[in-house]
Amino acid sequence: MSPLRNRNLSVMPLQEFVLDGFGGGPQTQALLFALFLALYVVAVLGNLTMIVVITLDARLHSPVYFFLKNLSFVDLCYSSVIAPKALATFLSSSKVITFEGCATQFFFFSLLVTTEGFLLAVMAYDRFVAICSPLRYPITMRPSVCARLMLGCYSGGSFNSILQTSFTFSLPFCSSNHIDHFFCDVPPLLKLACADTTINELLLFGLCGLIIVGTILVIFISYGYITVTILRMCSGGGRHKLFSTCGSHMTAVSLLYGTVFVMYAQPGAVESMEQGKVVSIFYTLVIPMLNPLIYSLRNKDVKDALRRLGQRHTAT
Repeated sequence: MSPLRNRNLSVMPLQEFVLDGFGGGPQTQALLFALFLALYVVAVLGNLTMIVVITLDARLHSPVYFFLKNLSFVDLCYSSVIAPKALATFLSSSKVITFEGCATQFFFFSLLVTTEGFLLAVMAYDRFVAICSPLRYPITMRPSVCARLMLGCYSGGSFNSILQTSFTFSLPFCSSNHIDHFFCDVPPLLKLACADTTINELLLFGLCGLIIVGTILVIFISYGYITVTILRMCSGGGRHKLFSTCGSHMTAVSLLYGTVFVMYAQPGAVESMEQGKVVSIFYTLVIPMLNPLIYSLRNKDVKDALRRLGQRHTAT
């Protein structure tokens, strides 16, 4: 991005940004508010339900559900980083967010969405060990190993978030402080910079691409071995159960990686703001809403746990 196009604007330390969102009149804003609120409420209720059910039901205290509970926690957190502020801006004439608030929102969003990418790869590895080496599974995926894997996911997310946040918010911004988005994200922020953002765009494309390619390789290799193992099984019922279990995970992977790739890991992604806003709705609200439904509706153990919890509540 050339700094020349902004040379008529004065460089000044900004104290606040304005989130332009989707534009439109009061009716449009009201419709957007209703849509975002519905998606957010379902996401919160769904993910809280998964966390509570997995925590309370002793039969779900296994590595696969430990990771699923963490996935619900991450989904709950990163949708909560975005939705409340977006809802407030839809109803308010003032769409201001402070510089510090913008940086904080971006930091936690980047941390959590990257952590989810690593976590989906870890979940694929967990399924690989469970299906391909069932006798070694209790030792390989013992609680201490699961805890270290989760720590690795959060560490990877923190590393990416610290780099992206520090590089983005160290840029000089022009007197135009209007962010063409409904939350603070890299592409619209780079458009406000009064300096050459080539390094930032290369960092965004390169680091996100590296994370996506690396985690997808883990997922594909894991599922390659899983597929071979399942096809060797004699029992048709066993095949169906395993394919059903893995299908939930692959659906979640496809949703997240498809939208993130469109937004961050392709050349020219920074330039398409209108497309970016629509895509952003999917990975900030729709995916956190769908993940609990995907795993609960397709998972017999979770449905049985929900039934037991409901019966226990009715009995009391």
